[in-house]
Amino acid sequence: MKALCFDHFGGADVLRYRDLPDPSRLPGDVLVRTRAIGLNFADIYRRRGNYHLSGKPPYVAGYEAAGEVVEVAAGSAFCIGQRVAFADSPHANAELIAVPQDRLIPLPDDIAFDTAAALLLQGLTAQYLCRDSHPLRAGETVLVHAAAGGVGLLLVQIAKLLGARVIGITSSARKREAALRAGAEAVALYDEDWTAAAREFSGQTGVDVAYDAVGPTLLRSFEAVRTGGHVVFYGMAGGNPPSVDPRMLMDTSKSLTGGDLWNVLTSPAERRARSAELFEWARGGRLHVAVAGRYPLADGALAHAFLESRNALGKVLLIP
Repeated sequence: MKALCFDHFGGADVLRYRDLPDPSRLPGDVLVRTRAIGLNFADIYRRRGNYHLSGKPPYVAGYEAAGEVVEVAAGSAFCIGQRVAFADSPHANAELIAVPQDRLIPLPDDIAFDTAAALLLQGLTAQYLCRDSHPLRAGETVLVHAAAGGVGLLLVQIAKLLGARVIGITSSARKREAALRAGAEAVALYDEDWTAAAREFSGQTGVDVAYDAVGPTLLRSFEAVRTGGHVVFYGMAGGNPPSVDPRMLMDTSKSLTGGDLWNVLTSPAERRARSAELFEWARGGRLHVAVAGRYPLADGALAHAFLESRNALGKVLLIP
């Protein structure tokens, strides 16, 4: 099979498109031929060496894809030719991947491979943030960091679907427009006084909840939420967060919650139920899945460079 891989850590130029042995299917695995692969910043961090990678080179990154079943074990719940997708199985940047069947999500006929590969990982993240980390209620005010990013665009839309009012923060005017198109009622820029903008948006008291995946902005997120408000911290795209003083939480009755998708994707039933809600929103046109670019898997280095440029508004896909 062909795969996008690398032998050592570094920039996008370390990536190579080459022949590798077909993956071995272990008991309980399903062999999937990928048709669309989602590219994520986690793949860039692994290529750079920021994230741990097990095994030996050549490394094949990627955790998210959609495709067709080509081989199953006897008695499997899946059948050859079935359309499937997954959000959390390694080595996805390849034509073939062996996926544990409990991580596979059956793909409805009306959900395209591109849509599934662009939606699942970031959509499931945005969904749990609104359903689990802070169950949003209609009428609440919400601050979304990086509102024009992959998760941010979906988070804005899902918050709106649940009846919340959203103010986003972006790094440029171009990204501001993308967040507004997604449904944010207001958008501030990071080089502006966005905490003041959030308080003004909420009526001066502060927003009910801030979703922060940036890191260094964490203490300012607390400034943007009301007394008794909530900050959900779920990523460090901009670096490590500062320490939070528990006395500040006590004095302001504010709360901090961490979030990680893998703590909610605890069973096949959870994966399928949560995915089914995303698919329903997408097929009904209530959730728009933005694809910023489609690159042949052979041009994976160009795709990585494009995503690293921070110019992508939406998902970047690799097509085998």
